[in-house]
Amino acid sequence: MNNQHLRFTKGKFTVTTDPAFFQLEAIHDYLSQSSWAPGIDAETVRISIQNSLCFALLDGTRQIGFARLVTDYATFGYLCDVYVLNDYQKSGLGRWLIECCHAHPVMSRLRRIMLVTDSAPWLYQKLGYNPLNRPDFVWQINRPDIYRKPGQK
Repeated sequence: MNNQHLRFTKGKFTVTTDPAFFQLEAIHDYLSQSSWAPGIDAETVRISIQNSLCFALLDGTRQIGFARLVTDYATFGYLCDVYVLNDYQKSGLGRWLIECCHAHPVMSRLRRIMLVTDSAPWLYQKLGYNPLNRPDFVWQINRPDIYRKPGQK
């Protein structure tokens, strides 16, 4: 695994891979209310961050965005948990966050980088992603209720 921490700056904004700057509470708060991980618990978020290559988007010291790459650091990466807070959207920061992800040396060596999204497909297409949408190519086991506690709706 790669222990090199990168930092990118754009005016008052920073993207960093240094876990010292990751604000677990802010990341958990967003993800637990997201469409893809509703109800996810803080410990699961912590473990997922610990075992992935992550990128924090900061406005000064406030975490306003995030992206996580699940990877073997050699051939494959799955880009996920990408977000920018609503107040900062439509300012180019989402695109910049993904560009910073792509600028990481690990990303340059990966043969396949995948993502699953139903939002901002235009953004990902501009950055080189193409929809697969081929029958029987991408498979999954989907367990949407895994983060719900018994009796929780």
